[in-house]
Amino acid sequence: MSAPLVLLAAGGTGGHLFPAEALASALQKRGATVDLATDARVAHFKFSARAVHLIPSATLRGTDPFNLVRTAALLALGTAKAWAMLGRVRPTVVVGFGGYPTVPPLWAASLRGIPTVVHEQNGVMGRANRLLAPFVRAIATSFPGALDRERHLLAKATHTGNPVREAVIAAADVSYTPPTDALRLLVFGGSQGARIMADVVPAAIALVPDEVRGRLMIVQQARDEDIARVEDAYGRLGVQASVAPFFPGLPARMAASHLVVSRSGASTVAELAAIGRPAILVPLPHALDQDQRANARVLEQAGGAIRIEQDEFTPQRLATEITALAAAPQRLVAMAQATQACGVPDAAVRLADLVQRVAGLAT
Repeated sequence: MSAPLVLLAAGGTGGHLFPAEALASALQKRGATVDLATDARVAHFKFSARAVHLIPSATLRGTDPFNLVRTAALLALGTAKAWAMLGRVRPTVVVGFGGYPTVPPLWAASLRGIPTVVHEQNGVMGRANRLLAPFVRAIATSFPGALDRERHLLAKATHTGNPVREAVIAAADVSYTPPTDALRLLVFGGSQGARIMADVVPAAIALVPDEVRGRLMIVQQARDEDIARVEDAYGRLGVQASVAPFFPGLPARMAASHLVVSRSGASTVAELAAIGRPAILVPLPHALDQDQRANARVLEQAGGAIRIEQDEFTPQRLATEITALAAAPQRLVAMAQATQACGVPDAAVRLADLVQRVAGLAT
């Protein structure tokens, strides 16, 4: 008997691809073959799949008639190509991870009668998944309240958590210890957030009291064009800092930190929760569905994070928060515990179970 083929469909960013990669690993351990359908951005991402299928798509934005017609035409073309691809590869089940590149494969799969599942990584359902929700057989959620605005879909919903990479699972074994002498600060913002971190964080560190600044050890992501000025700022302050555009092994660095300052993308929040680290979260303000705000709110309401909206993310505000946390190590411990209580380290296993049930491969 040949191995079942599972087709994963995901937008070409880490927020969609990381959980898809974690599910792929879990399914491959169970003997399944995995293919990936996505867009051209995946070229820079090493994804473990038998084959990668590039499907045309477009994001629905605004109400301009020309853009609406163009988007509809690309989605129709993508659906036609996905229909033909599905006829060739004949997957047992198709699983979508959000982003508009998932729409054509999931639409085509539902038209062919192939079992379908979508996974919502964020604390609120995104537009692509809302388009697909009426047609799919099951919806997996990362957070229990993700469908509060779509309660008519609850009968299809299963809370699995957001699958995280094996490196995150390994980092989750590192217990949180409160700062004594050094205070290790990890700062990152992703492709759409690193500049504001470069603008605000060094300026905030200049405002904290000398006794706090002298304890800081900073690891900060910055864009290539910002590295020199960020390094110079920390050098003038006498702060030990490592600044780079990309850090390999970010989960291990997260585990080594006492406090994280970052955006609140779905993967970031899932990794923070799995590892259990206190955070100051700055949601991306212009997201279509305000998903980062919803993600940050989950950890904030649990007591594990401080949420600062971008228009309030000033050097003065950040300096105040860092100073207060540095003086209250037991508060940092409580925040770490609260964050970890939101984590679902076995989310990939839970999602694999759901996928197999929908596909009729397990009871």
